[in-house]
Amino acid sequence: MDKATQDETPIESINYLLVQVARLHRARADMLLEPLGLYRGQPPVIIALHNTPGMTQGELATQLHVTPATMTRLLQRLERAGFVTRQSDADDQRISRFALTAAGEAIRMTMMATLRQLEAETFAGLTPAELAIMRQLLERLRTNLRARLDAR
Repeated sequence: MDKATQDETPIESINYLLVQVARLHRARADMLLEPLGLYRGQPPVIIALHNTPGMTQGELATQLHVTPATMTRLLQRLERAGFVTRQSDADDQRISRFALTAAGEAIRMTMMATLRQLEAETFAGLTPAELAIMRQLLERLRTNLRARLDAR
């Protein structure tokens, strides 16, 4: 890190800018998804169950990197909304398997269109080359952070 970077005030740092962008993105996502009856954390669950119906709560929690307690709340809320159904495992009645309902599939289609709108708004004005560089950099940041989390 060079001297100029060390002397930056926190409000000018890349880290702070990244946090601001993430918060603004989350706020805009909330604004677009709440009218659909979807809330923070639910879209990845819907996508996972669309891709792999019949997953257990534990499998979903592991795949989405959330605690089992968080996944319980997400699934309960999705069940109450009528987007997800729970069925006992055929081999082990203690295990519940989850799948999207017809309403869940319908909301997924609307949700995906909404997420495409969010992506278009977020990346407006960036060239394909800039987007490719951004993707590479964000993937590297994710790898760096996951490695640190996994090492603990």
